[in-house]
Amino acid sequence: MPVKQIKNQKSKVTRQRHPEVISGSIEIPKPFGLAQGGQVRNDKKGSAHDLSVPTYSLSGAKSGTLELPKEIFGAKVNKTLLAQALRVYQNNLKAHWGSTKTRSEVKGSTRKIRVQKGTGRARHGGIRAPIFVGGGIALGPKYRKVILDLPRKMKQAALKSALSVKMAEGEVFGVSGLEKASGKTKQLSSLQTKLGKKKLLIVIDGKNEKLSRAVGNLQGVQVLSFDQINTFRIIARQTLLLTKEAVEKLKSKAI
Repeated sequence: MPVKQIKNQKSKVTRQRHPEVISGSIEIPKPFGLAQGGQVRNDKKGSAHDLSVPTYSLSGAKSGTLELPKEIFGAKVNKTLLAQALRVYQNNLKAHWGSTKTRSEVKGSTRKIRVQKGTGRARHGGIRAPIFVGGGIALGPKYRKVILDLPRKMKQAALKSALSVKMAEGEVFGVSGLEKASGKTKQLSSLQTKLGKKKLLIVIDGKNEKLSRAVGNLQGVQVLSFDQINTFRIIARQTLLLTKEAVEKLKSKAI
């Protein structure tokens, strides 16, 4: 199903750098089933429809397991939809910034530069024509920002595919004790070092100012609320760290 174009803004705006812009294309990983990070739990206490992943504390020590709903983290991956969603999100992060002036925008007189006939020269209506030096630019680039959008159900299906890809790669873990974050960068840096991951996306259920301040100086680490994540941000990060509360609220977003 093709995406629909919902806006075409032609007015000039101030250019802003977006932290999510990634040079080059993103390679969509190929899932080969569940890796070392997740396994299907089937015992007396748990359901066969849940996936179990280890949970880590702020110090990097294992502190139990986290049950993940299989309908979200174990769904069938739709590679075509996943690629389409990534194209939409990447397109919305950029704009065509080049802009030239047409003959109606450059400075110059509007009078006819010479009479129509009798001079033996070509006929012209004004000095601002593109053929003259200092005239307007014909067919030059103009600023435009085209925003693409996906239907809600397609967004949800793409989000499930992205989470399932990360789960299949073994890059989904639980995290606990974030309410005890002191706001020090060293605390989160030690967790990143012990996990051995360069890019982390920590998903929480709400705002945590101390946690956000702690990761402010860490390259590759980002903290987002459950309602801020999307397909692009999940694929762009190497590993996902989820709190128990975020998983519960994520069900309403993806289902």
